[in-house]
Amino acid sequence: MTQTHLTEAQLALAQQFISALPHSRALGMQIEQIGKGVAVISMPYDLALVGDPATGVIHGGAVSALMDTCGGAAVLCHAEAPLATATISLRIDYMRPATPGQRITARAECHHMTRSVAFIRAVACDDDTSRPVATATGSFTAERGAGG
Repeated sequence: MTQTHLTEAQLALAQQFISALPHSRALGMQIEQIGKGVAVISMPYDLALVGDPATGVIHGGAVSALMDTCGGAAVLCHAEAPLATATISLRIDYMRPATPGQRITARAECHHMTRSVAFIRAVACDDDTSRPVATATGSFTAERGAGG
């Protein structure tokens, strides 16, 4: 895992965020990079996640969960990081099926933060990084402490 200018508290929060989500553990998600409002999280190929046994393609719901989790992690490591976050909206455009047998990696960036809402953009790819599997835009709550 690579960290970029994160405080120990931010890194601990991001790791806690991923490990606390049962679906993240079940999907085998791993933080690859995190810092400055950017998170990169990967998910291994797993036959248990295949949506269509005839093609071996990972179900879109697993890709959606990966992108949602990555977006939340990007919000939590932003320079104006809130104490907690939750998804308000997430629009995902599926561009193509992920290649069976390949790890899927999502990269999310928190590009704008207001007092109560954070906005993200994300891309998910398999080994062919020139052709995204999916793209997403979303908004997340930015729960701050008292006086924040």
